[in-house]
Amino acid sequence: MVALGFVFGLVLSLLLPADASADVGFRFASYIDNYMVLQKEPAGAVIWGYGVSGATVTVTLCQDQETIMKKVTSVKAPSSSWMVVLDPVKPGGPYEVVAQQTYGRMNFTLRVHDVLFGDVWLCSGQSNMQMTVSQIFNATSELSDTAAYQSVRILAVSLSQALQELEDLAGVDLRWSKPTSENLGHGDFKYMSAVCWLFGRYLYDTLQYPVGLIASSWAGTPIEAWSSERSLKACGVPRFIPSDFETGPSENSVLWNAMVHPLHNMTLKGVIWYQGESNINFNRDLYNCTFPALIEDWRQTFHRGSQGQTERFFPFGFVQLSSFLSGATSSDGLPHIRWHQTADFGYVPNLRMPNTFMAVAMDLCDRNSPFGSAHPRDKQTVAYRLHLGARAVAYGEKLTFQGPLPQKMELLADRGLLNLTYSQQILVQRQDKKIFEVSCCSDQQCKWLPAPMDTFSTQTLALDITSCQDTLVAVRYAWSTWPCEYKQCPLYHPTSTLPAPPFTAFITNQIPDDLSKGANDFNAL
Repeated sequence: MVALGFVFGLVLSLLLPADASADVGFRFASYIDNYMVLQKEPAGAVIWGYGVSGATVTVTLCQDQETIMKKVTSVKAPSSSWMVVLDPVKPGGPYEVVAQQTYGRMNFTLRVHDVLFGDVWLCSGQSNMQMTVSQIFNATSELSDTAAYQSVRILAVSLSQALQELEDLAGVDLRWSKPTSENLGHGDFKYMSAVCWLFGRYLYDTLQYPVGLIASSWAGTPIEAWSSERSLKACGVPRFIPSDFETGPSENSVLWNAMVHPLHNMTLKGVIWYQGESNINFNRDLYNCTFPALIEDWRQTFHRGSQGQTERFFPFGFVQLSSFLSGATSSDGLPHIRWHQTADFGYVPNLRMPNTFMAVAMDLCDRNSPFGSAHPRDKQTVAYRLHLGARAVAYGEKLTFQGPLPQKMELLADRGLLNLTYSQQILVQRQDKKIFEVSCCSDQQCKWLPAPMDTFSTQTLALDITSCQDTLVAVRYAWSTWPCEYKQCPLYHPTSTLPAPPFTAFITNQIPDDLSKGANDFNAL
């Protein structure tokens, strides 16, 4: 009878909204299931669900039929929900989680088995995050490479939207699972997210303990759909009429409400994000506010929802947009979105985006992608660069995770040169005549002119500025939709193959912190 009740409860939970949970009976939240990964120490994992108001719920963590811990709580009205926070657990497993509801003389028991403790990462965004392993380079080989990664568990959230914040997910496309070739490549733009999976796989190679990956993404969606009303209001984003550029839901907050907020009780290690293409021509000039605001709001919400177990400033990684063919010039919106993704600093972490990390992807272009050049197939390099950032920012490793940026600029007008000193060593892979540009101004009229790369050393690079016979005001690098061919940008870090990020700056002797100063005026030149 208990098993039948459990099955009946699960079926009804798919049919009824969360606020009808009092009628459903006793159940776990939708994403608490067999094969799940719970966040390891030093945080405590949150276990929650629904039941009969006033009932007592006892949650027991077991291993090999031995009780590790017990937590007791009650079902609260009017939400008919219950929640416990487990004591911190070391990475490993498997464990069994047992929840028992007692109400008068009635007892109901739920169990989930093969539960691991490790680090839990949420992966979100639009189509480049949604692309599955079957869509990327070397798909056959990648799909078969699962045997060594059975402790990397995956979950895919169903596509759903809502006008109000939901407390639980409306549906799950892929329940917590061990990776297989079938669930890693279940159709195009379905599940499992290639960037998410590969990121987790690289992390597991380093960490050697369980990793849980939750994919919640939807193609063709702007950041406004993933943002709460609170964060949008903080940036002055109006309620708007969707443009033709989006192919997915674009109304304010509808995906935040249905696909992110329902996860906010979960204890997380961090988030990775791949989005921005749908904002190239839509609220682009607000992105330097909406993206940092989204990060801050997600952090606040997950910290509160997990009873303080998810770190207040949990690590947040993202992919700076790659290149795609649009027939546009450097005045197109793509370079501006790349810049706005860093809150106009050019690098992360920074003062407005603390504890963040970025994978530069402008050199991972794919003009022959069968899914369109906006969907490059090299997700392995994207995930590898992301995992380097995670190792540095989230796990405190001392390693290089971002390509070189100028630290100092010196104008040598008598020699017709602008000398750039970089914060790291540089590898000049090739000398390019157009990828650097200078703003040349006369009579309040300015134009961008090429500044060919000239001499260089291990940490300096000179630009030929003889094309400008007037006042030199600013310099920029890789400020175009398609700055270079695949892995052929001119500048990289010599040991890590990380490309130098795009930047724009006034010409003064400035350190990177000042790359952002006057950026708005500068972009308008």
